[in-house]
Amino acid sequence: MTAPSESSAREPDEPAPDDGRVRTLERPEPATAAETIRWGLEAEALVTVFGRCTVEYEGRAASELGAGERHLLLKPDGGALVHTAEGQQPVNWQPPGCVHAVEPREGTLEVRSTRSTPAEELLVSFEETLHVGVFAMSEPDQLSIVGTEADLRERLLEEPSLLEPGFQPLAIERQTPAGAVDVFGEDRAGRTVIVELKRRRAGPDAVSQLRRYVDALERDLHTATDLRGILVAPSVTERAERLLAEHGLEFVALEPPRE
Repeated sequence: MTAPSESSAREPDEPAPDDGRVRTLERPEPATAAETIRWGLEAEALVTVFGRCTVEYEGRAASELGAGERHLLLKPDGGALVHTAEGQQPVNWQPPGCVHAVEPREGTLEVRSTRSTPAEELLVSFEETLHVGVFAMSEPDQLSIVGTEADLRERLLEEPSLLEPGFQPLAIERQTPAGAVDVFGEDRAGRTVIVELKRRRAGPDAVSQLRRYVDALERDLHTATDLRGILVAPSVTERAERLLAEHGLEFVALEPPRE
C-alpha cells in the first residue's frame, strides 16, 4: 500500500469525495463527527468510528473499559461491535434491533446503543476521534433496480391489482398537512388507502413517513374513516418490518419496471 501523495492528502475534518455511498472524515471535531454519523444512521449505512475511547455497558450485568484506542462498528440492523487490535471477537457488543444515538458533549463524542427488551445500553465515549466512515452497502436487489419512483407509480396506476385485487387509485400527490401522498385510493371494501412508494429497499424512515401521512389524513378528514397505509418497495429492512407491524401498516413488494 502506497502513502497518499500531497495532492491527495486531506486536512482534518475535510470529508473524502462523497459519491452518495461513501463518506469519511479524518480527525473530525465531535460536532462534525456526530453530524456525519447521524447522516449514516438515517441512511441505514454501515458506520465506523475509530479513536481513543472508554466503554460502559449496563444491562443484565455491568462493565467498564478504560481509555484506549478502539474501533466501533454500527450496523444498519441495529447491531454494535467494539473491537481492539487483538482477537476476532468484539470486547463489547449489542445485538441487532438496537437504536443508535450520537451526541457531542464537552469535547467528547458519545455514541449510545440501546434496546428495551431486555433493557441494555452500550455507551462509547470518544475523547479523541481519529476517523469516521459511512458506507452505504447495496443489496443485490438494489443493484438490479434501474427504474425511478415515478416509474413505479406508473406501473401501479396501469395495473392497480399489483397492489391488491380491487384497489382503485383516486389521486396522485394528494396533499396532506404532512406532505404529498404518492398514491391515494380505495380498496374494494371502500376503505381509504395511502400508498408510499420507494424504488429501493425501504427502512424505518419510509415507515415513519407513511405513518405521518396516515395520522395527518385521519385528522384532516375529521371522520372515523378506516385508513390503511401501504408501503410499496422492492424489500424492507428488518427494523422497517417491525415498525410496520407496530403501527398497523402494510407492505407490498414491488419493483420499478426494468429497462
